[in-house]
Amino acid sequence: MARRLATTLAFCLATCFAAATPTLAQSGKEVVSSPDAPEAIGPYSQAIRHGDTLYLAGQIPIDPKTKELSKGAIEEQTKLVLENLKAVLAAAGMTMDNVVSTSVFMKDLNEFKKMNEVYATYFKDKPPARATVEVARLPRDVAVEISAIAVK
Repeated sequence: MARRLATTLAFCLATCFAAATPTLAQSGKEVVSSPDAPEAIGPYSQAIRHGDTLYLAGQIPIDPKTKELSKGAIEEQTKLVLENLKAVLAAAGMTMDNVVSTSVFMKDLNEFKKMNEVYATYFKDKPPARATVEVARLPRDVAVEISAIAVK
């Protein structure tokens, strides 16, 4: 009798826990990805949409067509990073105008002015809020990585 009760209790607890644990779809989160942006280089999504908000993972300067990493100047790397973000935004039905915040990670803030000149061409009217920080190292030793948040 005690064994049967324990088995029934374990089954009920497992069933209740499974029912209470939301799936990705039930939580309102949707994975967004684009073949026109590089595949993630780790266990993360290119972007997650939750409601009207899109959270874009940091992009680094990888050419999605060739899968080659750009080791060019900061201007070239910044342009490629922003084009990759643009592709993920497009997959979500958004544009750069939907971006409300970005985080820019740079290996060398002495390159800030050059990065900023390219960045400004993508956000002409009502640029998003932004944080820019210098970091010791970035994935694959690139010079710049940018993540973003966009709202539809």
